[in-house]
Amino acid sequence: MNITKLASSLSAKLLVLTIIFVLLAEIMIFAPSVGRYRLVYFQERLDQAYLATLAIDVSPDHMVSEMMESELLATAGAHVIMRMSEGEPDTRLAKLVSAQTDVSYDIRNPNFLGLIVDAFATMVRQEDQIVEVIGTPSFDADITLKVQLDEAPLRQRLIEYAIRIFWLSIFISGVAAIMVFFALRGLLVRPLQDMVASMEAFRAAPESDAGTITISGRRDEMGTAERELAALQDNVRQALRQKTRLALLGTAVAKINHDLRNILSTAALLSERLSDSDDEKVAKVAPRLETSINRAIELCSETLKFSRDGIMSIKREPFDLKALIGEVREELLAHTPDEQEWDIDNRIGEDIRLNADRGQLYRVIANLTRNALEAGALTVTIKPVEGADPRSFTLEIADNGPGLPPRAKENLFVPFAGSVRGGGTGLGLTIAREIARAHGGDLSLVKSDSEGTAFRLILPNPGISNRATAKALSS
Repeated sequence: MNITKLASSLSAKLLVLTIIFVLLAEIMIFAPSVGRYRLVYFQERLDQAYLATLAIDVSPDHMVSEMMESELLATAGAHVIMRMSEGEPDTRLAKLVSAQTDVSYDIRNPNFLGLIVDAFATMVRQEDQIVEVIGTPSFDADITLKVQLDEAPLRQRLIEYAIRIFWLSIFISGVAAIMVFFALRGLLVRPLQDMVASMEAFRAAPESDAGTITISGRRDEMGTAERELAALQDNVRQALRQKTRLALLGTAVAKINHDLRNILSTAALLSERLSDSDDEKVAKVAPRLETSINRAIELCSETLKFSRDGIMSIKREPFDLKALIGEVREELLAHTPDEQEWDIDNRIGEDIRLNADRGQLYRVIANLTRNALEAGALTVTIKPVEGADPRSFTLEIADNGPGLPPRAKENLFVPFAGSVRGGGTGLGLTIAREIARAHGGDLSLVKSDSEGTAFRLILPNPGISNRATAKALSS
């Protein structure tokens, strides 16, 4: 394996971090233990000094020879021992030649932080000192001792203790790091590596089943992540396969569209001539034939356009909404038979200006209105709706038609499945929703019953005039 890649891997980082954290924990334990070790050392010297003073108590006239005094001081490792009872000196042992005390420590009421600081100061100090230790022996709480000691033996023992603790910490850190490393590798790193490998294989061939992650069956968060990734891969794979089929369909339609339209155009001309025929039966059938041919042409055109649209491009510009709806009304009236009576109730304020793609929004409103009229509505009402977000504009398109059939509601925005009228492609509402979402909004069905159908179009509208919107809503 590449050393650089291994060093930057999650496993290596976990190993290093575990070692560092364990060492930090050892340091936090080591500092108080060093201070405690120094305190115990002083207490042991005090106890030995107290035992040395007891030898004086049992000697005749409380006197000892110089040789005995030197042996007692050597046993305690002291230069001077002074025992005091009730604050007054009662026994004293001292060398003939004694050095001056450099520093004094009272260990009767030790301070936690002070013990640590003094212990480290002792280890790093270079020169030898004579220290005076004041404390109480473990055997008699009523006695106070003052003992002068050489600091050099204490420093040596502290350094040896620190070295032992250092190597013990290294050993514990290494063992703990290895144990944590293998535990985390089995629980996290290896499953993550499998997930990454599955993602890379899926990216290389998203439509192939070879990149699907193997679900381990774990019930923790990692197992949930595996199941969610597997479901995501399956959904994306199905979507890609469906889009691939649609792309192939679009390519096929594009190839045959030109020839098919020519054939249908010729058939349309012949149907017009048949309508002028003297034969009543022929003349009666001709309009129906022409309608069927026109529907076939429309089906080819819409299918081709839907397959070629791809990512929708939105070109925003400010425009007058009321005027746009007026243009939609005029176009639909121009293509409506004279005997059909219907109208658009335009309740948009005079000064409402939207910042959106005018052509695309025209397409949405015209599609919704045309669908309502073809379904049998006599009036289509278009009005603004007050929304919770002042930065968006909500438009409602409602009609008084018979409502949508149940099957149409289930597949309302599904291509080739949501058409209400016979011969329709069902692409109109699908494209209308795509236009709304390309703007950052949405198109949804509010209601559809025997009293009519209502759609709601929400458009994020940067730059909309709040004053104009408020005026329109109040009207």
